[in-house]
Amino acid sequence: MDAPLATSETVVTAAPASRIDFEVIASLVRPGSRVLDVGCGDGSLLQILQTRRQVDGRGIELSQAGVNECVAKGLSVIQGDADRDLVHYPDDAFDYVILSQTIQATRNPKLVLQDLLRIGRRAIVSFPNFGHWSIRLSLGLYGRMPVTRNLSQSWYETPNIHFCTIRDFDGLVKEIGAKVETATALDATGQQMGMRMPWAFWNLFGEQAVFVLSRS
Repeated sequence: MDAPLATSETVVTAAPASRIDFEVIASLVRPGSRVLDVGCGDGSLLQILQTRRQVDGRGIELSQAGVNECVAKGLSVIQGDADRDLVHYPDDAFDYVILSQTIQATRNPKLVLQDLLRIGRRAIVSFPNFGHWSIRLSLGLYGRMPVTRNLSQSWYETPNIHFCTIRDFDGLVKEIGAKVETATALDATGQQMGMRMPWAFWNLFGEQAVFVLSRS
């Protein structure tokens, strides 16, 4: 299989390892862009983007508690469901639409991804890689659903309903006819993995991935 596309070398500043994808995402967004963060949680990523990249940022978040935290930070965020409410946004309304660590919790990831690419000129998607070696070990050796740093809840508590691997996601991107502009995988230490490594290597050793997509 061809080696994955990768981002140009960027300096990633220190951040909590569990959300190092925020740092990678911020490095991919052009200053002054119009950005929609879907599933923005407490608004941490939007804050980073507004502070460092001076974006015109908006957010949509399912939980009322998350919306309240965002509003308290002065962020422009509304309550909404990615599965139902993205259809109300017009085409090309944003330069970037971001879905960070959320696609696996949507009911219909394919339709959500198509909406991201309709609403934004580019979509940035990060997700935990269910193909990581530690997850394979947990399933193969112990016969139990794994609990990891990026998949931190037990199977009966997790909101994640559509786990995928890096190769699975690449297959979905091809199925909907989107273009991978850049991509990177992050290892257990939060470091970006070798740019020329094949998909199989990323799929085995990448704990999470970040893709930048556009319409082909």
